[in-house]
Amino acid sequence: MGGSEWISTSVPYLAAPSGAQGDAWAAEAAAEGRRGSQRIVQAGEVEAPGAVAELLGTPAGQSVVARRRIMYLDGEPCELTDTYYPVDIAGGTGLAGTAKISGGAIRLLADLGHVGVRVREDVTARSATGHEREQLRLAAGDPVLQLTRLTLDDADRPIQVDVMTMPPRRQKLRYEIRIG
Repeated sequence: MGGSEWISTSVPYLAAPSGAQGDAWAAEAAAEGRRGSQRIVQAGEVEAPGAVAELLGTPAGQSVVARRRIMYLDGEPCELTDTYYPVDIAGGTGLAGTAKISGGAIRLLADLGHVGVRVREDVTARSATGHEREQLRLAAGDPVLQLTRLTLDDADRPIQVDVMTMPPRRQKLRYEIRIG
């Protein structure tokens, strides 16, 4: 990562872009004069991890669609992002494949009739696993932040779970809340 602090906000990742065909991550980085990219390392049906199954309201061990990506900022790995969807929403769609999705995943979900209207995010700090240290180029003992985002539709149905793992150095998460 560059020498400056990176400030990320969740808002661009929650609503489908109007007419935009690009990727929200690249656009957010470009707005800060930086270069954001991503590599999809796996996509398809997997057994839901316990915490993900609980958030999606599915039985433990049930299949879900997962997209696993490495996010890069200025060419350096800065985040591991695993996104999970119920199979009845994402199975057989572009969400189950490794190709980039024109307009992004949120746009595709909206086109399929699934629009997120409520989000809950939990942020925790913990030690990095060996795999995370390798993928994020961290030193032994380095911690990570884990942001878990649950997106629900207007019927309070879980439609997406994101699990993002990032090194805390120079990281700042911004939340803006409007009441009333």
